[in-house]
Amino acid sequence: MTLDKKQILNEAQISQIIRRMAYEIYEDNFESKELVFAGIDTNGVKLSEKLKEEIQSISDIQIELIQIDIDKSAKSQPQVSFSAEPSTTAFTLIVVDDVLNSGSTMIYALDPFLKMNVSKIQTAVLVHRSHKRFPIAVDFTGFALGTTIEEHIEVVLENEAAAYLY
Repeated sequence: MTLDKKQILNEAQISQIIRRMAYEIYEDNFESKELVFAGIDTNGVKLSEKLKEEIQSISDIQIELIQIDIDKSAKSQPQVSFSAEPSTTAFTLIVVDDVLNSGSTMIYALDPFLKMNVSKIQTAVLVHRSHKRFPIAVDFTGFALGTTIEEHIEVVLENEAAAYLY
């Protein structure tokens, strides 16, 4: 069986969405001196990097990037690790991922940070699918899309960026 992929976002649209999200993040955090972006590996990290570039082109806010690794194949609560501890205390954390489907990856990614001295936690996703099984609210949504549970979203954030539905 072959899967028919339908492009839902092209490179120009993704760039425009990232720029808009960056402005929204800046507007909501303009008084902050520093933000910590925790990107969920792999596309969440790439999206974090792109958001950082956009925000730093419009503001003086310093952004620290952290990579979150989650074993998405685990049957129960997966092991979560990250590339570094935040270098500051009482920080604003923004957990970033490419697609929010059920909310399970995002909720597990948040868990270790709940034990730290975080002053504010926010979430950002490029594509929100609206199939929540976990109570995750998205603060910064790039693109909301209603899909069936059987459909999948694939996001490509390098070379010719695009998002596909199949």
